[in-house]
Amino acid sequence: MLTIKNLTKVYDKKTVVSGVSFTVGRGEAFALLGSNGAGKTTTIRMILGLAKKTAGEMGIGTDAIGYQPESPGFPPFLTGREVLEYYAKLQGMNKAAAKEEAKRLLMLTGLDDSKTKTGHYSKGMLQRLALAQALIGDPALLILDEPTAGLDAVGRVEMIRLLCRLKKEGKTIVINSHILSDIERICDKGLLLDKGRVYRNWDRYADEGKSLEQIFMETMEAVQ
Repeated sequence: MLTIKNLTKVYDKKTVVSGVSFTVGRGEAFALLGSNGAGKTTTIRMILGLAKKTAGEMGIGTDAIGYQPESPGFPPFLTGREVLEYYAKLQGMNKAAAKEEAKRLLMLTGLDDSKTKTGHYSKGMLQRLALAQALIGDPALLILDEPTAGLDAVGRVEMIRLLCRLKKEGKTIVINSHILSDIERICDKGLLLDKGRVYRNWDRYADEGKSLEQIFMETMEAVQ
C-alpha cells in the first residue's frame, strides 16, 4: 500500500529527514516514533504532498487517503454534523449522501448528533471529529497524527478499539504518536526516528518479549 525509499528533506541547507525507508502493507498499522524534532511530521507531510521531497521515492497504492492532523481546527459556529456534511460535499457527495455519511461517521466515532457547536467541543471530541472527517468517503489509507492525544482514559480505549476495528476491516493506517502503550495495542510494526534518521525498526512479533517503551528507551540512550 505504501512504499518509501530513501526519503530526504532539506530545509535551508539543513537535512531534517535523511534516507528514510519503510513499507506498509495493505491492512497493516504502522507507527512513526521518535522525540520532538525527529522528523515524523515532516515525513507525513511529504507523504501527503504538503511538503516537497528533496530526494527519494514514494509509492502509494491508492488515491483515497484520509488525514487526521494533531491539532484539528473547525469553524466554531458549526456543529459536528454540519462540519462532516460540508466536507462530504467537498468530496462530491450530494446533499442526501452527505447527510447519511455524516450520520454514519458520528455514530462510528461516538459523537452524538447534537446541536453543540464545535467551538464548545472538548479536545477529545475534536480528535474524534477529526478522525470522522478523515474517514469521509471510506479511504483505504489513513494517516493519523497523535490520534489519542487529549483523550481521557475512556476516550483512549474507545479510540484504540475503533482503530483496531478499522485495521481488521482492511484499512491501512500510519500513526505518528508518542503514547507508546497505545501504539503497542494498535500497530504491527514501525520505526524509530532521531534527527531525521531511522535508528531502529520495530516489529511486534520479531521483538516479542520486549516492551516498546523498553526498545524506545534503549534506542534513545544509544543515540545520545
